[in-house]
Amino acid sequence: MQIFSSLISGFEVIIIAIILNYLLSFFWNTKSMDLVWGFLAFLLLVAISGFLDFPVLHKIMLLLGNAAVIAFIIIFQPELRLALSKLTLKGKRYREITQFDKFLDQLANSVYKLADKRIGALIALENEDSLEEYAKKSVILNAKFTQELLESIFAITTPLHDGAVIISDQTITSAAVILPLAEDSSQLAKTMGTRHRAGLGLSHITDSVIIVISEETGKVSIARDGIMTRGVKIDRFKGIIKSIFNPPNKINIRNKFKFMEWLKK
Repeated sequence: MQIFSSLISGFEVIIIAIILNYLLSFFWNTKSMDLVWGFLAFLLLVAISGFLDFPVLHKIMLLLGNAAVIAFIIIFQPELRLALSKLTLKGKRYREITQFDKFLDQLANSVYKLADKRIGALIALENEDSLEEYAKKSVILNAKFTQELLESIFAITTPLHDGAVIISDQTITSAAVILPLAEDSSQLAKTMGTRHRAGLGLSHITDSVIIVISEETGKVSIARDGIMTRGVKIDRFKGIIKSIFNPPNKINIRNKFKFMEWLKK
């Protein structure tokens, strides 16, 4: 009986280790990893305060822990959503690959290919707020998005590489777009130039998601709601974009709309 209990305990430890390894794989080598280490240090402090029998400190740490768990879920929502979306009993060949998934893969590949080559780029993904006022003052393209087209636009030898590209619903609507500069650039590092300031500026006045590639460092940054997130790795990049532009509720609404159209036929 004791042997069976030991086997159960060992099996439980293995399952926990697999879960932790799976979750940490989405944070490793990203800026978010610093927060993960801080969270683990907080848990260690809670355990130490309980072991040394510090009742007041332990109580305070438990109260803060309740808020920390909620904050952890909010901060890492893109990564957690991406991790949970990959959990399925079906094999990969049975997973539905949507048109948006294909677009996101191509966009991510283009962005990080440009980043590897240290080619500066500024890409604005239009959300609910229209970017027409900026698009009409630039070079109108209205071309279907492709990796090759996006990469060729930002090639240094082309006349369109200066300025931003606006992408609306998987269509490159315009290039060489001039975006408004942020008045308050205190959160930008010294290595960040006009591209980052322009991306931050647009994020202050619209709900667009702006992708900035630094030609000096080759790092990818994302600006949204007046906040610039620097050093975004490709897994987190996909998680952020997908959580904003392809949430489950939007998919369900589209499916219901198509179903209603079918009933009318």
